Amino acid sequence: MKFQNTLSFARELDAQDALAPYRNEFYFPKVKGSEVIYFTGNSLGLQPKRTQAYVDEIMKDWRELAVEGHFYADKPWWDYHERLAEPLAKVVGAKPAEISVMNTLTVNLHLLMVSFYRPTKKRYKILCEEKAFPSDQYMFQSQIKFHKLDISDTLIEIKKREGENFWRTEDVLAKINEVGDELALVLIGGVNYYNGQVFDMKTITRAAKKAGAFVGWDLAHAVGNIELQLHDWDVDFAAWCSYKYMNSGPGNASGIYIHERYLNRRDIPRFEGWWGTKKETRFLMQPQFDPMETADAWQISCAPVLAIAPFLASLEMFEEVGMQALIKKRNLIVSYLEFVLEEIDKEVDSSFEIITPEDRGTQLSVFLHGEGRPLFDYLMENGVITDWREPNVIRLAPAPFYCSYEDMYRFGQILKKGILKK
Repeated sequence: MKFQNTLSFARELDAQDALAPYRNEFYFPKVKGSEVIYFTGNSLGLQPKRTQAYVDEIMKDWRELAVEGHFYADKPWWDYHERLAEPLAKVVGAKPAEISVMNTLTVNLHLLMVSFYRPTKKRYKILCEEKAFPSDQYMFQSQIKFHKLDISDTLIEIKKREGENFWRTEDVLAKINEVGDELALVLIGGVNYYNGQVFDMKTITRAAKKAGAFVGWDLAHAVGNIELQLHDWDVDFAAWCSYKYMNSGPGNASGIYIHERYLNRRDIPRFEGWWGTKKETRFLMQPQFDPMETADAWQISCAPVLAIAPFLASLEMFEEVGMQALIKKRNLIVSYLEFVLEEIDKEVDSSFEIITPEDRGTQLSVFLHGEGRPLFDYLMENGVITDWREPNVIRLAPAPFYCSYEDMYRFGQILKKGILKK
């Protein structure tokens, strides 16, 4: 398709967009009386309008049934989380039994490392990407200290090549081979939060498993964004938050995946609580843990249904649309955004550098050479909600559920005015 940086062309793309009606399913903040151009679905997705009904239903049941809502609500609370397993399994390429929803992301990664980071005198090293998201870095360091190991010796970071802004798969594989039988765990962000790069999870997983290591993925920026086939890729475990591309609300519940080979086993180390016990025996208050036969065995406490309700509301839309339709629009709208940036770059005395490689999802990270924080402030003041990262990078994530092609064109015009006004 030959793009044009015109309002009429952008509107033509919107008219042909099968997902365009879903824009009306979301609430948009307003700046100066107009809906914003929202590029931060990679940080917090917009609120779906149908969410309120899901939350209100629980509030009504709580008001009218009180404790009996656990069993007699229309969607009983004691198994509320189970409703998310099947639609989430489709999003991440798993079997429903391999999915559970509980806690928040870093809490779940810590719990999963109890099961899958089991260092020995010989095999104890952890492989991750350089400058992983800070929460992951803190998690790694605290887990290593918990095991009374030395961080500098245990944590191996895969670095980018000098002068490059992305990781090369061959460098990841080379490091796996180099660490060899000392490697206990590979745990990487499937989509890097800073540059938007999608790692070759299938290839990296296969190489790490061949080396004898466990393999996990932090999918905070991947779920609802890219195609995943966790079961077929033979991934051991994964976890993700639900408030970015999954639109479940700030700080909301996390999803986990655990390969079926680890299910219904009593020899797996894990921290256990009563919500992980079998439903048939849970309320007998027996002293011995009797694990669920699914990933729910890793649950500890009662499901936070008020938090999970918005997640279920959003998953209803994923069921209606399907990941392939979202990915198709994602590819086109990101390409159009890239074209608009290139066209504006020709018209202004500035220089943009897209540091996101071709292996990408919804996000473009852009170096604004010659520009600084005032440009970001100008964008925000004029209704472009984007994300600033030092020293001069903006992250642009046009979520296909609610961003339009007209948004991409209008953003280009606001960006140009912000640069030319200097």
